[in-house]
Amino acid sequence: MSFNRVMLEVAPKKSFASALDWPGWSRPGKTAEMSLIVLADYAPRYQLVADIAGISGIVESATNIEVIESVEGNGATEFGVPGIVAAAEHEFMTSEECERQLALLQACWTYFESVAMKVSPELQKGPRGGGRDRDKIVRHVIDCEPNYARHIGADTPSKLVLTDEGVQEERRRVLARAREVNAHQIETKWPLRYFLRRAAWHVLDHAWEMEDKDLSGQES
Repeated sequence: MSFNRVMLEVAPKKSFASALDWPGWSRPGKTAEMSLIVLADYAPRYQLVADIAGISGIVESATNIEVIESVEGNGATEFGVPGIVAAAEHEFMTSEECERQLALLQACWTYFESVAMKVSPELQKGPRGGGRDRDKIVRHVIDCEPNYARHIGADTPSKLVLTDEGVQEERRRVLARAREVNAHQIETKWPLRYFLRRAAWHVLDHAWEMEDKDLSGQES
C-alpha cells in the first residue's frame, strides 16, 4: 500500500492513533500529535509482530502516515481504549486483504504467548492494569477474547477458553467466522475491520505492557 491510513480519536485528556490496515498498531498520547509520534515510535516493536506473519514494511509505513479520519473521542478513548469505528472500517476486504489481516491477528496471539512465557511472573507495579502480575494479565486477555468475538457473531462461549485446547478452538472459530463475514459481506455489531483492529490491539497492548513491566534480570 502506498501510504499508512491512520484514524485519530481525539479527547480532551487522551487521543488514539490507529493504523487501519495494520491490526494492533494503535497507540495513545496526551494529544493527537503525541499519539502520532508514539504510533511511529512503536513501529520497530510492531515489526516484530509482523515478522511472525511474514509481512514487512512497518518501519517504512511509519514515515508515510496519512490521517484519513479524525473523530471526537469519548470516555473509552480517555480510559485508554480505541473505541470508535472508523468510516473506512465499514468497508469489506478482498479475500487477500482479509487473509493478511487475519495473519496479523494470529501473529499478535503468538507474540503475546511468547512474551508471557519469558517475562517474570511478578511484574513491576504501576498505574497500568491496576498492578496485575503476568498470570492475571494473561487470564484477562484470554477471557476477553470470546466477548470480543461475539461482536462479529462467532460462537464462542466464555467457558470455551478455560483450557489451552479451548483457547485454540475459540481462535479457530474466530478465524472461520471472520472469513465467512467478509466473504458474504455480513453486517455485524462490530464491522469486521474494526473487530480485527480492536482484538489485535487488546492482545498486543497487554503483551507490550508485560514487556515494559518485566522484572527479569533486574536487581531486587
